[in-house]
Amino acid sequence: MRQHRDNRLIFCAAAALLLAAFGVSLCIGRYPLALGDLIGAMAGQQGMDSQVFWRLRLPRSLAVCASGVALGACGAVYQALFGNPLAAPDIMGVSGGATLGAAVAVVLLGGSAVAPAAFAGGMASLVLSLLLTRASGARGTGAIVLSGILVSALSRTGIMLLKTLADTEGELASIEFFTMGSFAGITSSDLPVILTGTGVGLLALFVLRRQVALLTLSDEEAASLGVHVGIMRALVLTAATFMVCAVSARAGVIAFLPLIAPHGARMLLRGHSRGMLPLSALAGGVLLLLADGAARLTPGAELPVSVLTTLMGVPVIGVLMVRGGVRNA
Repeated sequence: MRQHRDNRLIFCAAAALLLAAFGVSLCIGRYPLALGDLIGAMAGQQGMDSQVFWRLRLPRSLAVCASGVALGACGAVYQALFGNPLAAPDIMGVSGGATLGAAVAVVLLGGSAVAPAAFAGGMASLVLSLLLTRASGARGTGAIVLSGILVSALSRTGIMLLKTLADTEGELASIEFFTMGSFAGITSSDLPVILTGTGVGLLALFVLRRQVALLTLSDEEAASLGVHVGIMRALVLTAATFMVCAVSARAGVIAFLPLIAPHGARMLLRGHSRGMLPLSALAGGVLLLLADGAARLTPGAELPVSVLTTLMGVPVIGVLMVRGGVRNA
């Protein structure tokens, strides 16, 4: 009972922190807005402040918040299913597939349809990984990991080939920029993809929440409880990966966030698995809002957000190494 009460307090605090981070995100940038400016813009006042709020700041903050929630939830699902504290979408080759799709669009399609190609590339990587696992006849997460490694290697090969064909001044820079991730170019037209992808993925994970919990058991135990392990694992992975692809399609690859958000949630819950998914989603939203805000405030050119999320992730891996988490992974 006490643990349940503590968890409720933690969730309320995390939700409040997310709202606070979202409010700060609305205010900061090259053109700062005060709280009064926000209230005036929402009240219908006209002027530069209103234009900045409705056309730039609000769409970007919504996209960042939804993306962080999606990546945090996805990381929790991957770590739960694979029983590995270092599991992330990269394990299925999703990031590599999205980058390959974007590179194909940049080099072979003249830069058009980058977002749809990245989305298709990420989802195709997941499908290929699952098909390879099925074709191998092996069971368990180990076979899926090996399939993901193979798909990642194929994606990297394709990316390197396309880089050799790319124009060094324009196309190559576009590919590299995609791999670093950024919300600098986000507008209201990008919101439907990110918000729909996040909403659909979270809804599917909520419907499958019992299966997600049972899939953390061994395959034999889950099957004895009536779970069709292979089918359910594929469905859950598809729902989680769908969110990542929706984010990558518009913002590029956001490194390390799916890895570190679940660890923050796990630390707050003191190792308890109950509530990991929603708390990881909230933590992801807070962390990405903070990282994006810091990226906007850097002197000179705006930093790619993955630079900041990587700086967040490196200490997490260091702590895991010290505690033995990597050896036990």
